[in-house]
Amino acid sequence: MLTGKAILITGGTGSLGKALTSHIFRQYPNIKKLIIFSRDEQKQFQMAQEFPEKNFPQIRFFLGDVRDEQRLIRAFQGVDIVIHAAAMKHVHLAEYNPDECIKTNVGGAQNVINAALKTGVSNVVALSTDKACAPINLYGATKLTSDKLFVAANNIRGENPIKFSVVRYGNVMGSNGSVIPFFLKKRETGILPITEPNMTRFNISLQGGVDMVMHAIEHAWGGEIFIPKIPSYRITDVATAVAPDCKQEIIGIRPGEKIHEEMITSSDSFHTYDLVKYYTILPSVPNFKIEEYINLFSAKKVTEGFSYDSGTNTEWETVESLRELIKNHVDNSFTVE
Repeated sequence: MLTGKAILITGGTGSLGKALTSHIFRQYPNIKKLIIFSRDEQKQFQMAQEFPEKNFPQIRFFLGDVRDEQRLIRAFQGVDIVIHAAAMKHVHLAEYNPDECIKTNVGGAQNVINAALKTGVSNVVALSTDKACAPINLYGATKLTSDKLFVAANNIRGENPIKFSVVRYGNVMGSNGSVIPFFLKKRETGILPITEPNMTRFNISLQGGVDMVMHAIEHAWGGEIFIPKIPSYRITDVATAVAPDCKQEIIGIRPGEKIHEEMITSSDSFHTYDLVKYYTILPSVPNFKIEEYINLFSAKKVTEGFSYDSGTNTEWETVESLRELIKNHVDNSFTVE
């Protein structure tokens, strides 16, 4: 699938970017080139130590910001596949710095689209978030806008065969800024801050996120939003799994937070299909024949009014399963106190 291809990852020094890099080199050693595009020189320097050029001769590090369309056009020269992972993602920081969030998440998305259309890119996969579904915070609103831009980009490509698609998923276990590493650090204090005891979240591993991107690269027709079938967890169960003897102190919801996250609303159900492992929300006006899509992927339309949220999910992590996941995916030296 990727053999002989040149791939570029925006925001490539992040948790998922590094996981994608490891996966691509492991599964597709004969790629032409893998470009890590990001604006943080220190993170690029550190990642270059993890992926030294003598062992990974196809890797390239390209400093740049998705806010700069001309820089993206330069970086996209000769690139076949773009994975757009760059974003400003911290909810509370976006609430206090709205203009910065909009410039990166909305303006940056449009710049990626424009640069891809102007160069020889054939496939763009953009990363989304559950917070883009019925958003109540600015971060979610910007990512919903980004999703809409990437879906609509398939309608302005003309004769260009490029495909744009989106992958949307929940909290990535162990990623930078996520709750489990935060709790692992806080357990030394004997107190774990809990924003809301009834809070739930979707849970996906870094490899699960990588697998979704690979699925979209291989199977997208253009305009889909892919959504995984993944378990939920209760935030109190995460705290108990990490440190059962710590006090759980309720501190209240932070600006822009939901108690439960959504990935498919009932309004989305009119265009949502079950692909067995994933759901997909198809564009309301696709530029392909839906009947052919359904036949090829054995897609089944969900029932009218169907919704998918972390609070009413049918699959749940337990304290025990969370402990096992933490040990296997976050910290292999993890032990229960």
